[in-house]
Order: sequence, then C-alpha cells, then structure tokens
Amino acid sequence: MSTTERTSRQANGSRRADGRRRSDNRSQSGVQGRPDGRKDPAHGKPYVVSAARVEQVRSVLGEVLQWEYPADSVLSHWFRARPKLGARDRSEVADAVFDVLRNLRRYRQFAESGVGPASRRLAILGLATVLSEEFLNKGLDEAEQNWLEHVRHIDVSSLSRAVRASLPDWLDERLSRLDDADALVDALNSPAALDIRVNPLKAERDAMLMTLRLGPALRFNPEPTPYSPWGIRLQGRPPVNRWPMFENGEIEVQDEGSQILTALVGVKRGEMVIDYCAGAGGKTLLLGALMRSTGRLYAFDVSAARLARAKPRFARSGLSNIVSVVIADNNDQRVRRLRGKAHRVLVDAPCSGLGTLRRNPDLKWRLHPESLNELLVVQARILRQASQCVAPGGRLVYATCSVLPEENERQVEAFLAENPEFTLLDAGKIIKDRCKNLTLEGPWLAMRPDRHGTDGFFAAALERSKPSVPDPAVHAASGPDGDSS
Repeated sequence: MSTTERTSRQANGSRRADGRRRSDNRSQSGVQGRPDGRKDPAHGKPYVVSAARVEQVRSVLGEVLQWEYPADSVLSHWFRARPKLGARDRSEVADAVFDVLRNLRRYRQFAESGVGPASRRLAILGLATVLSEEFLNKGLDEAEQNWLEHVRHIDVSSLSRAVRASLPDWLDERLSRLDDADALVDALNSPAALDIRVNPLKAERDAMLMTLRLGPALRFNPEPTPYSPWGIRLQGRPPVNRWPMFENGEIEVQDEGSQILTALVGVKRGEMVIDYCAGAGGKTLLLGALMRSTGRLYAFDVSAARLARAKPRFARSGLSNIVSVVIADNNDQRVRRLRGKAHRVLVDAPCSGLGTLRRNPDLKWRLHPESLNELLVVQARILRQASQCVAPGGRLVYATCSVLPEENERQVEAFLAENPEFTLLDAGKIIKDRCKNLTLEGPWLAMRPDRHGTDGFFAAALERSKPSVPDPAVHAASGPDGDSS
C-alpha cells in the first residue's frame, strides 16, 4: 500500500505524513548517530541529510518512472537493498516519491525551467511537501533555492485542470463527464487515511478502539469509520503489521468501501459462497467471518501467487471454511461443476483501479485507453462465467474499484440485457441494517472519496430468478466441489 496520509499537501507546505508540522531540528551533519563533521565516504564532503535525501528520492524515481512495476513494489525493493535506512528516512523518501507521482504532470512542467537534471528538480519538488523549507534548502545550491522559490509563487489555479491535477488528457476527459468532477479529481489526488477493520470472529470494534487508543495507535488518532460497523480509520503511516492485534488476526487492513461491498453480498451461516476474484483475500476474510466460519467459502483466482499471499491472512483469521482454488481463465472444470450451486457469488472484477488513485497514483500513468478497453472485455467475460455458478434465488454481486461508468453501470446493464433471469436489487435496502449511516442514490453501491471518504468503489447486486421448470443440468451436476478435497 502506498501513502496513507489524509491531509492534502501543497508544494509550499512542510508537513508530516500525519498532517503535523515537522520540527526538523536535526543537525545537518550527521544522521542516525553519524557524528557531526563526519565526511561522506564516497565524496569526502560533509554529510548533509537533505542533500542525501534528494539523491535518494531521485534514485527511486529513476526506477519508478520506467513504469515496469507498481510504485509500491519498486519502493519495497529499493528499501530492502538499503536496510540501514531508518523508519523516518523511509517515510520521507516514500512520501516524496508518491507526492511526485500524484503531481507528476504539473511538476514536470515546473521542472522545464531551472538548470541541471530535471529528475533532480522532481525530487526537490516532492521533498518540498515533506521537509521544511529551511531544512531542505541546506541540501540545495543557490540556483536551486531560487528556482524552488519561484515555483512556490506560481498560481496553480491558472493552469488547466489536466495539468493542475496531473491527469493524462484521456483520463481528464473521462472524469470530466462525471458529476462534481472537480471535487472527485481533487479527492483522488489527495493522500488517503488508512482503514483497518476488526475480525468479527475475534474482536469487537469498540473494545479494539479502546485498546488502540491506550496502546500503539494513540498518535495515529484512531476513529470509527462512519459507515462500516467493523472499520477503524487511522491517520499517518502506522506500522500495523507489527502490532500484536494484527499478528493474532484481530485486525486486518481494508478500506471502508471494500468492507461495505462485502456487506452487500449478504452472506448467511451454512451457505456456499464464491469469491470469484479473491486476490489477496481481504474480502474473503470478512465474508468468512460473517458466515461464522460455517458453510463453504471458495476463494477463486487465476493467480496462484495472489492466493499464496492470502494464505498467511487466512491462517491468522481463525477461519476454517475457506477453500482456495486456482482456476483457469476460461472453461475451468471446477467452475463448471459448481454451476447453479452457490448461494452467493462475489465478482470483484479486474479493473482500472482508478478509484484507488489516492493510494496508487502511479496507476494514472501506467494505464492507457487501450488497456482499459481490454479490461472491459475481461470484465464481461468473468461476469458471464461467474453468473453460471449462482443458484436459483441466489445473489450475484459485481464490483470494481473504479469510478468509470463503462466499467460499472454499463457492464451491469449489458449483462442484464443478455441474461433476463437476473434482476437488479436495491443495494441501499440490502446494506441499511449493517451500514446505518449510509444513504445511496439509486440501486447501485457507488462510493467516492469526495463524498464518503473511501476509495472509489462500485457494486451491483443481482438476483437469479427461480425457474418454473427445474434445470436438469443442475441436478445432473456433481457435488459442490467436484471432488473429495
């Protein structure tokens, strides 16, 4: 996961990841116990922390901007190669890198002025949102300081929205068609808080909130999420994976929008449920807990690696009803054997991920219209395949973490036109008992960061009608999992 700050940081700001101003009273010669006056062994010069930080951010950006891998993966690899970097060093580098990715188009326009490598100026702009002006200037030469001062006085409102918000033209055009587009773009371009949730099998939210406030999370200001009954929102960059309540499976990291999506599935004890695109298992875990570890819960995915990453989470959760299955892209035998047998099927489809730009700003640069068109074909195919598993009277939930109608409403409308045995349910009525404060417009679950404080999520709940004449294919099918596993 990328940055988890909540407050938006402007180019002339100097704030911590949790929104509090840094004191930055560190000595400029020496860092993490380095004695004052010690020389940089590579160049024989006094070691200046901010100068080193500029080169570190520039180094990471040199790898990230090749767009070969997701930014968080590149950062993780870069940090593993530098184990001596402390937590504060890593936080500053990560915050600056993601700030650059969030504002890349605007920063590149600013970086056209000045002298020297443009990559260095990008790093300076990113660090200007993380370090205080006085502290950063210690690592810059006079020309760089003058250039940065000039940039700080540019009237950003005079720029076009695509440049101001750093969007590719094609994406700016798509987002401009949506309601309150400016508010949505601003929210997608702002850092996000970190949402966690309790495991309903092991913990209660009120008790967990008290534990967190008295323990390791106090400085991250834990508060209940406004809509999900299981969620807790944290500010800053808390080391959740090192907390004992995470290690024993009492809490998991999951955005509130994803929690609400899981509530829409409406699972019950003893049912057969399929999480058709389970990925790393976040929604699978909550589904299993809401089933109270009864029935059978299939975690399907075409990626064995993703399911392998989910296994430690399943183990911590205490659930015993999960069956992980790697399936084929097309014509999978296990899927065929489950035809018409599942009470609930969740399809969290592969998508653009544009609803998660707060956490993954590199997506807007790695995604192209051609790849989006390919995703639309994949989504329609997966939805058709998964729908075959739904039992008469059962529920099919289609979901994405996108805000684009072509991935959301239009996909569902096209599916319903081709499959009249399915009808659209009112999502608001389904979740009203669990998510009491959430009011939805229309039959969809449509969450937006500017309106709900979550990532962008979409979901639709469909019900399969009960045929007047029994389907012989269902009765001829084999057992629920097709074998003895």
